[in-house]
Order: sequence, then structure tokens, then C-alpha cells
Amino acid sequence: MPQYPRYAIYYVPSAASALYRFGAELIGYDAYTGQPLPFVGGIEAEIEGWKRLTADPRKYGFHATLKAPISLATCRTENELTATMHEFARMPRNIPVIAPSVRSISNFIAIVPDGPCPELQKLAEDCVTEFDSFRAPLTNADRERRNVSALTDRQITHLDRWGYPYVFEEFRFHMTLAGSLPAERLGPVTEVLRKRFAALELKSIPIDRLVLLRQNDTASGFSVIQHWPLQGV
Repeated sequence: MPQYPRYAIYYVPSAASALYRFGAELIGYDAYTGQPLPFVGGIEAEIEGWKRLTADPRKYGFHATLKAPISLATCRTENELTATMHEFARMPRNIPVIAPSVRSISNFIAIVPDGPCPELQKLAEDCVTEFDSFRAPLTNADRERRNVSALTDRQITHLDRWGYPYVFEEFRFHMTLAGSLPAERLGPVTEVLRKRFAALELKSIPIDRLVLLRQNDTASGFSVIQHWPLQGV
């Protein structure tokens, strides 16, 4: 079993933003308050089984992963992690900006960049490496839960070195809107979510924040501890 609490380093939009309200109300959970939310109006009638389809995303809150959930190494503390994140956020960098698109990835649906973004790739890589000293070693049980037989050799190498298979060239920025769906439902559900997202008229999203979240136990969702604006050049 994972060791708790667990911590995650994510991009989470500002709590007051239209993007965050859109995502949080779709999945039914507010990571800033740690409280459930009513689903956005009409979604349960429009998409059959919506509560079940968002069960997995709801645990993590509306976000994009930059450093996947970790347990802290025994020599590390939460205060040390927040201090390091504060200093990391102050380092000047080119702020990534993406053109958002709603698409299916494998068997789930997410907001993703419409094209490559080198600045975003660099931010994600820096988060993986800079905060890895805070990560407790991967246990055999953790490794088995990753279903290693379904991973590529490169992904297994990343898993064993960094505790997560989808880093560096395997990384794909995504903000999940719906969890696992059967193939025949992917198209129709994607189209519903695409139309709802289009109503926001968001042509670009700056990935300009770094957010630390904590999960206290297996029954809890991840909730925001602290957030920092990234320093532009």
C-alpha cells in the first residue's frame, strides 16, 4: 500500500478562473476546499453514468500532472518541499502557453495542447528532476500496481528511476475530464465535452502556476496546500 500522506505537484488553474470552475464542476470536486461539488447542470442527463465516469479524476481534482504523486522520503518534510517549490517558482523561465483542445487519449478524455510546446516540456522535465529527492523509493507493491507488463521498455526504465513511467519523452500534458470509457463511447462523450468546453471561448491557457496538493489517506481526495505563480523572464 502507498505510504500516506502523498503529495503531488500539479498545474491547477486559479480557483476563480472559468477554466477551473469548468473542470471542477464537471468532475464534482473542488481541490481548493477538499469538498465535493454538484455536477454542472445537465451533464448527468446528457452523459449516462457520468458520476461513475468521473470517479477516478475526482480523487485527484482538476489538474495537469507535473510531478506524479509521491510519498515523502523519510529524511524529508512537507515544509522542506514547500520551501523548495517556492524557490523553484521564483526561477525565471519562459511561461508555457498552450492552445487547448478536448481529445481522447487512450480510453479517457482530457484537455490537451493542440500542438507541441517546448516550454511546457521543459517545465515538466524540471519538476520531475528537481523534486525527485523528496520521493520515497518505489516499493515492489507500487511497481506491480503499475501493470508493468503493459509498459514499454522505456516506460519501465522511467518507472524504476523516477517512480512514474510517463516522464520526459513519454510525458503528455493533459487535464482529465472523464475516466476510462469503452471504445464505442469515446467519440460521443468527447463531442459533448468538446462543445461544453468551446462555450468558454478559451483560445490559450498560460501554464503559469505551480501547485502542491496532499492526499491524507486512501479515502481522501487530493487537496491544495499551497500555490505559487511562476516567474516569467
